[in-house]
Amino acid sequence: MASLKDIKLKITGIKKTEQITKAMNMVAAAKFRGAQERVEEFRPYAGKFAQVMGQLSEIADPNAFPLMEIRDVKKVCVLLVTADRGLCGAFNANLINETEKFLRSQREEGKEVAVGCLGRKGYAYFSKSDVEVPFHIVDCLADPQMVDARRCGQEVTRRFLDGDFDEVHLMYGKFINVVTQKPTLQKLLPISSQVLETEVEEEEESGPKPTYIYEPGPEEILNTLMPMFINVQIMAAMLETGASEQAARMTAMDNATRACADMIESLTLMYNKARQAAITTELMDIVGGAEALKG
Repeated sequence: MASLKDIKLKITGIKKTEQITKAMNMVAAAKFRGAQERVEEFRPYAGKFAQVMGQLSEIADPNAFPLMEIRDVKKVCVLLVTADRGLCGAFNANLINETEKFLRSQREEGKEVAVGCLGRKGYAYFSKSDVEVPFHIVDCLADPQMVDARRCGQEVTRRFLDGDFDEVHLMYGKFINVVTQKPTLQKLLPISSQVLETEVEEEEESGPKPTYIYEPGPEEILNTLMPMFINVQIMAAMLETGASEQAARMTAMDNATRACADMIESLTLMYNKARQAAITTELMDIVGGAEALKG
């Protein structure tokens, strides 16, 4: 059995860890509220943007737009959005594992693969693997900004138009609720009807759908909106991942705090047993000495 001093040192160390995890839980909770508000405010905008793009694409010729060109797929790029920091449970690992699974399936079909990384954790993993990482942006998930989404969108669009990639997919952590963050794979390029499906649930409207008149024509508007659409989708993924990260960290730190409390309780019981055993041993020594003196 460990000595009383060793047990007491363990209890002291775990209490300090408990204080740290409790503080991190409170910080994550404060950040989570802001991140959740940004996600909920941005979702209707991204959904309406996709809806407008879908309506325009129905009346425009898709063959006239390079970003809608369907090619024979030889090389696939995954734009992976992960957190910049750890201590958020299995959140980053789940995103990386799902990306690996998708890349493996693409390689089995004979396609080349590459991974563009938004966030430090994804880049730290794939930079040490045999997968090509053509570009990366780190330290951008703590406070997602459109400038980073635009920079990433321009890089992805340029490489797609240059023929470096034939397809681009977006992998991010979709925020469902505090305890559920779902790794989500979404096709980004080429832009198609599947890409343009809005995720916003709309109320069913009775009667015929309205007909819109566009000025200038749909082709001119689509040429302007398509690069913006790519940026909006990347920004939405960054916001979703940022909220998911804080929710995952809040849950992980809460679980860690509870685990610390359980360990402290267990070690305290062990400490009391060891102290009682030491006291009993000393009493037996005293009684034995007294009996020896009497004899």
